[in-house]
Amino acid sequence: MNLEKMKNAQTTYLGKNIIYLPKLESTQTYAKQLEKSKAPNGTIVITDNQTQGRGTQDRKWICTKEKNITMTLILYPNTHISNLENLTLLLAQAIQKSIYELYEYGLTIKEPNDLLLNGKKIGGILTQSKTLKEQVTNLYIGIGFNVNEESFAPEISRIATSLKKEYQKDFQREEIICKVLEEIENIIKNKT
Repeated sequence: MNLEKMKNAQTTYLGKNIIYLPKLESTQTYAKQLEKSKAPNGTIVITDNQTQGRGTQDRKWICTKEKNITMTLILYPNTHISNLENLTLLLAQAIQKSIYELYEYGLTIKEPNDLLLNGKKIGGILTQSKTLKEQVTNLYIGIGFNVNEESFAPEISRIATSLKKEYQKDFQREEIICKVLEEIENIIKNKT
């Protein structure tokens, strides 16, 4: 993973601090453990090999080494919880828009947090927050997106896909990450 390419995203703060670990059980779990050290707002935790990723309702997110995007964004919005209503759907729309603008591929959204390509799951979002009374102090946005995955376990092969599986070519993960960060930062600015 080329971190310098990722830092070229046209953002003001999102993705300017990147914590990269070659192997990690879960970017979301690790990001939440950074609370005491107070990683800068907009920090990204990213790995090339997530071994215990999870999605909604603690479902396992399977990810092959160096093939896909597995990252968590750390934000401190300090905003009323009502301001973040429908945030997960808006984040899914940001990814949908990013993929269309980059490649003209149309993703669909299965609410609240799944992204589909040709009727199969290609990505998901896990949004978790910490609140103090009605104020959201910490926001963790986990994103899993299948980019260059070529094969899936038999139990999910009919319902999961990747960009490479659908279009038989390699894609640059960094290019996708940059575009997604730009779109997400615009959403966050408008919501907080």
